[in-house]
Amino acid sequence: MKEIILKGIPAAPGIATGRAYLVDSEEFIIPKRKIKEKDIEKEVLRFNSSLAQTRRELLVIKNKISKEMGSEHGEIFSAHLLVIEDPILINEVVSRIKNELLGVEFVFLEVMTKYIRALSSTNDDYLKERVSDINDVGKRVLRNLLGTQKDTLENIKDKVVVIAYDLSPSETAMMHRGNVIAFATDIGGRTSHTAIMAKSLEIPACVGLEGVTSKVKNGDLIIVDGGHGKVIINPTEKTIKKYKVDKKRFTAFEKDLTALKTLPCETLDKRKIILSANIELQEDVSSVLAHGADGIGLYRTEYFYMNRKDLPTEEEHFMAYKSVAEKVYPKHVILRTLDLGGDKFVSNLAIPREMNPFMGWRAIRFCLARPDIFKAQLRAILRASVPKNLKIMYPMISGIGELRKANAILEEVKKELRKKSVKFDEDIEVGAMIEVPSAALTSDVLANEVDFFSIGTNDLIQYALAVDRVNEKIAYLYEPAHPGVLRLIKTVIDNGHAKNIWVGMCGEMAGDPLMTMILLGLGLDEFSTSPVNMFEIKRLIRAVSYKDARTLADKALRLSTSIEIEKLASHKLKEIAPDIAMNL
Repeated sequence: MKEIILKGIPAAPGIATGRAYLVDSEEFIIPKRKIKEKDIEKEVLRFNSSLAQTRRELLVIKNKISKEMGSEHGEIFSAHLLVIEDPILINEVVSRIKNELLGVEFVFLEVMTKYIRALSSTNDDYLKERVSDINDVGKRVLRNLLGTQKDTLENIKDKVVVIAYDLSPSETAMMHRGNVIAFATDIGGRTSHTAIMAKSLEIPACVGLEGVTSKVKNGDLIIVDGGHGKVIINPTEKTIKKYKVDKKRFTAFEKDLTALKTLPCETLDKRKIILSANIELQEDVSSVLAHGADGIGLYRTEYFYMNRKDLPTEEEHFMAYKSVAEKVYPKHVILRTLDLGGDKFVSNLAIPREMNPFMGWRAIRFCLARPDIFKAQLRAILRASVPKNLKIMYPMISGIGELRKANAILEEVKKELRKKSVKFDEDIEVGAMIEVPSAALTSDVLANEVDFFSIGTNDLIQYALAVDRVNEKIAYLYEPAHPGVLRLIKTVIDNGHAKNIWVGMCGEMAGDPLMTMILLGLGLDEFSTSPVNMFEIKRLIRAVSYKDARTLADKALRLSTSIEIEKLASHKLKEIAPDIAMNL
């Protein structure tokens, strides 16, 4: 058989070789069934019973995953529960049963299909990837209506590589501690729940392979290279030997990196660098501590507002922030204030759908328009700041006017707490996230009124280059090494240091080994990244002198294209850390 190599999107690193287990896509074909008026009540009752049964199933899965993988993954199924509790969906199904005198299975399938088509046609990648969640719930309800069952991945008896058109979060969750050694899917993106869960399962995974199910047969030998997003079908003996060597190298590489946990993050000439972690939920703290982080450089607090019907209370915020502050003490925690909008929405806040949501009513703009919500969060942060290791950071500041308004609201909250004799850190540091070009260009002005900067490269790059970072057609233009981007970063760092404030970076660029030495040479004080990237970044910082890094950065700033800059960085990376260069 001929070897076939497919390239997709890396979802979880690692290499696995095994036999393919092809998952049926489970298509439902349900004929249109007419009913009589006397049967309406029975059909509605069947529908309600199937929803209740589906809810029970989802709660069992949610509790199981929360216990075994952590509550942040269990919370994924809160979104599933919201689907079966959606009054608009339920009312539409019941109304069509009554008005059209049709059987519930046919009506429910048509309504769900309409929802799925609407989300699939949107240009918003985040919403597109929620199709998998809705599809998963819909199939569960239909199976309960029809009285059928589906084999679960939990019951697989042999070690296999699962191949599927798509995998729902519940199917992925059932792989936990099972016999699935890797998986690959036709569709999916980096922000899909399946991709997110794959990393926690610590099994190699690739998504977005476009046609892997049509090329694979049950029992085919498969190699999954999760780090590079590759799947090899029916590999030759030569390829098998190569990947055996690569797997041993990868395992040894990870083991060597882990030994760095207790070593200081400093250059060869003893310049100390802060290496922090980005988190989304308080449960992520265990991973932060396990990877030896110097602190938390970005706590994305907007996840408190998602997958729920009501607003989080001040007390909920307070308890979460207090818990994180105590767990990492005396290390610092930078809490980014609410950053909703863009690709993150909460229905009960009535954030409108916009033509260009990433540049719309979001982040600090939303907070300044809704001081009631903003103040509740600020009160909770201040109340939790008593240990004196919390810091506040405002997202998407575009100029001094927004910064002053935000600080004025913060001062109001401080006065209110003093009147009530509520203790808080009177010297709490306040920073601005620099992710808008206008903020970068006026960072000399902003630096007068904050204690630190943290550069958010994800948005800074897309705004500076006019490139929508979720648009596949122009993805090639999203260039972190673009000379314009590097010059903006240098401007921010230089302006911050001129006013004696420290400058960090919390965007994806901070976890990119190719850019580490250039960022170090530009004078960056703090790298904040995902915990899984921290050992690589520390290894690189410890392998170079600050003097050499500055020389490299100066050379990079004199180059004209991102290709030239990447070539320069790649050459240096191969020189000081060939093992890391090999795994990129």
